[in-house]
Amino acid sequence: MSTENEGTEVPADPSAPSVPPAPPTPPAPTAPPTAPPADLPRSDQPTQVQPQVHDQAQPDAQAQSPAHAQAQAPAAGAHAPAAPAAAGAGGWPPPPPAVPAWGASVPPVPEPSAPRKRTGGLVAAVLVAALVAGGVGGGIGYWAAERGDDGISSTTVSAGDSPASFKRDPGTVAAVANKALPSVVTIQAKSGGSGGGGDSEGEGGTGTGFVYDKEGHIVTNNHVVASAAEGGTLSATFSNGKTYDAEVVGRAEGYDVAVLKLKKAPDGLAPLPLGDSDKVAVGDSTIAIGAPFGLSNTVTTGIISAKNRPVASGDGSGGNNSYMSALQTDASINPGNSGGPLLDASGAVIGINSAIQSTGNGFGQSQAGSIGLGFAIPVNQARNVAEQLIKTGKPVYPVIGATVNMTDKGEGATIAQEGAGGTPAITPNGPAAKAGLKPGDVITALGDRQIDSGPTLISEIWTHKSGDTIKLTYERDGKPTTTTVTLGERTGDN
Repeated sequence: MSTENEGTEVPADPSAPSVPPAPPTPPAPTAPPTAPPADLPRSDQPTQVQPQVHDQAQPDAQAQSPAHAQAQAPAAGAHAPAAPAAAGAGGWPPPPPAVPAWGASVPPVPEPSAPRKRTGGLVAAVLVAALVAGGVGGGIGYWAAERGDDGISSTTVSAGDSPASFKRDPGTVAAVANKALPSVVTIQAKSGGSGGGGDSEGEGGTGTGFVYDKEGHIVTNNHVVASAAEGGTLSATFSNGKTYDAEVVGRAEGYDVAVLKLKKAPDGLAPLPLGDSDKVAVGDSTIAIGAPFGLSNTVTTGIISAKNRPVASGDGSGGNNSYMSALQTDASINPGNSGGPLLDASGAVIGINSAIQSTGNGFGQSQAGSIGLGFAIPVNQARNVAEQLIKTGKPVYPVIGATVNMTDKGEGATIAQEGAGGTPAITPNGPAAKAGLKPGDVITALGDRQIDSGPTLISEIWTHKSGDTIKLTYERDGKPTTTTVTLGERTGDN
């Protein structure tokens, strides 16, 4: 039973009879094309319906065309004699009586009802949209109320009162963000001195960090604070607007991780919980918090798009690049998000947002925007680096003791013929030398990870710790060979 048009009168012509005529054998007139009533909105005419509601209701509204409403009204036993009124108004011959559906009984002709107040087609269109948008319950309630005088016992369905308070369940984005935001800071870094003003202060930048412990340590990216690390100024602003001066505890350029410490840390700091990035799965939900383009306390969401992405902060050929075996996410990350936390659905940190892929071609574009390819340092690696920096102020890197070609891609990591400045490519008595590697060997796998280039090899090595023993696969003269290598270490960035 169709209920969408109930309660909407079709304007009656005073000259038309109130009861449809029922001639014994009515002729079958050839009706001219029926034009839509002038007061009903067409799809190409503006109406008062809100665009989004109209769009959502469009499939149902189309099903309720004037022809459909006239055809359904007699079968449904509607009160308004829509077809005769339309015929009288247009001066056309009266249409034949409506034929009931196959097997259905002929409904009795209702008694003439008192004329109702005239309503326009625009009101009808708005009402139908509201019913469709409001759900089936509202439409059924209205239908039952209209037929209360026909012996049907019912109660009109009405909207309930709004709840006095709305509680967001744990695990929702809003709940996770609300809990995490007080522990995320916006970092302002300025190069130069802090006392002279004017020319004594250089250029600055904005980044993000998060509270690591109750002593006031803040974890962020190295590239966020690098400009202020030598004689510059640093400050951290919390979501409540309070700002504190900070200083660098240690930086790891290769890992792109840095640790700051608030000079006068407030009481009651709440460190963000750290998750396990090794257990992250592709498709897991992610939440990124940061200050993109200086807009502090911005929350974006997405998923883990991929794992173990080898990413270099530059073109991979320089000596000061950063490398990571990154978590890839489609959560919106932009300049200013760097150093901020990437959270899982429970609110635990699984990565540090560090880099984005961009389509920018460099023609006058100093800052590129997000295209849904963001990369974060896995928190397991970042945790190890942060602990090293807090304890010693210097990073420790695992190494294999071999110089590899950083430009070739696709065939593995090729050990160079010689190192920088003419030094040996294989460190004497180093890990690679002890494993039997030689210049020209092509490393194709480290553990269970395939290696396609020098940057990929470094990114994968740095996910381990010095002293770890790992299976290594390489090719020599086209013949694959497997060996084991025990990683050595290098302290500091120089």
